[in-house]
Amino acid sequence: MSVYAGPVQDLIDELGRLPGIGPKSAQRIAFHMLKLPTADALRLANAIAIVKERVSFCQTCFNIAEGEECGICADTRRETNIVCVVEEPRDIVSVEKTGEFRGRYHVLQGAISPIEGIGPDQLRVKELLTRIEPEGITEVILCTNPNIEGEATAMYLGRLLKPLGLTVTRIASGLPVGGDLEYADELTLGRALEGRREVD
Repeated sequence: MSVYAGPVQDLIDELGRLPGIGPKSAQRIAFHMLKLPTADALRLANAIAIVKERVSFCQTCFNIAEGEECGICADTRRETNIVCVVEEPRDIVSVEKTGEFRGRYHVLQGAISPIEGIGPDQLRVKELLTRIEPEGITEVILCTNPNIEGEATAMYLGRLLKPLGLTVTRIASGLPVGGDLEYADELTLGRALEGRREVD
């Protein structure tokens, strides 16, 4: 039997279904919302309703979009022959902040993870392949996360794309600027050594 009144327990249950929110956090957020002035709580509810109504995924790259196409795909100044493949729309924000990339993107909407039952068929891999010829793509940059799932996804895509005659590159990974060698794990340090370049 639930300890809380029906609507409160329903709210806790719904919050608990969000990623990264455990039962205790869900409870804390629910009680915070109960204390909020009604106008503030309704503003949050309204923002959720509007985003679900107006925002979907770009039909080309699967970034978030208001309408059929995202702002990046609609931008005619972007290079069309080079595509950066990322796991999630939020990764585009990180790459854009660098100011180093002027091509287009493709969002996989996840990464290969056998533990979670996510294989290539659950990702936007087929859609990436169908873009190559019509868009004249010559280079694909694999910008998946430097973790087990991201590496598995990059390896899978590399094997799939290389035979198509494309340039397939992977982002370098290694030591963060300002970091100390003594705190680096073996994998990170190994990657930094692999990705070494000549000093100008």
